[in-house]
Amino acid sequence: MTTRARILIFFILFPSLIFGQQEADTVKHWTAGGNGAFNFSQVSLSNWSGGGKNSVSGTFLFNAFLNYKKDKNAWENTLDIGYGLTQQGDENLVKTEDRIQIVSKYGLQAAEHWFYTVLADFKTQMDLGYKDPPENTIMTSKFMSPAYLLLSLGMDYKPNDNFSLYLSPLTSKMTLVHDEQLSEQGAYGVDPGENLRSEFGASVKSIYKKENLIENVDFKTRLDLFSNLGNHPERIDVEWETKFDFKVNSFLSASLGTTLLYDHDIKYVDTEGVEHGPRIQFKQLFGFGVNYKF
Repeated sequence: MTTRARILIFFILFPSLIFGQQEADTVKHWTAGGNGAFNFSQVSLSNWSGGGKNSVSGTFLFNAFLNYKKDKNAWENTLDIGYGLTQQGDENLVKTEDRIQIVSKYGLQAAEHWFYTVLADFKTQMDLGYKDPPENTIMTSKFMSPAYLLLSLGMDYKPNDNFSLYLSPLTSKMTLVHDEQLSEQGAYGVDPGENLRSEFGASVKSIYKKENLIENVDFKTRLDLFSNLGNHPERIDVEWETKFDFKVNSFLSASLGTTLLYDHDIKYVDTEGVEHGPRIQFKQLFGFGVNYKF
């Protein structure tokens, strides 16, 4: 199956699942929603004495949720997709955003604001990624290379709908590198020639979101921490995302997002293909375009 086919399947099936379930549930214990946004920018130059290149870029962002709540049971499901490309002049297309993340969390209320919880978190990317764009000769990622699956048991503290703190002393983290070339390089912490690395440890997942933090500005931040208790527990994997959504009107919006990553098992590879030690990774994304909330 091609990458484009996988992307199309995601876009078609997930919204259908959301709305189909919502209509079928007559007891109204299900809630669903989300939003999609497309940000686009373009520069065209002709006889421009100041120099520069024509450029075009676009980013598609989609997130949706499907939640169930009845009595002491709470089941939350989220899907986040992002994909972006840019091109300068006649150079090759360069990927600027690429992610798929699916999180499913089931909780049984134990006490006020506390839930016994089981959680599954899967993430990967859709397209090829390169270390040396626009030449695109050093491939560093592709669909399912890497992919991460976390399965965990713990307690979730939810004082309100805006905040959640999930603590898990029992977490399994699996790193999959399906591509044989990356596997032979031992990329993303797998042993050279292997496709899977399994780790056991503890994790923390914290989410805070607030609509109208100030007028027409929504805010969301997520912090994920993982420690491999069997091998250097002091080396904590960190993933921290923040996002501001600025509403212009019903269909136009702007967004500002940042992502900070640190994983001791991911080595930094320079543009010459030389491997160095792990480093903090940081990404910032700003866009303005069309937004639809459902």
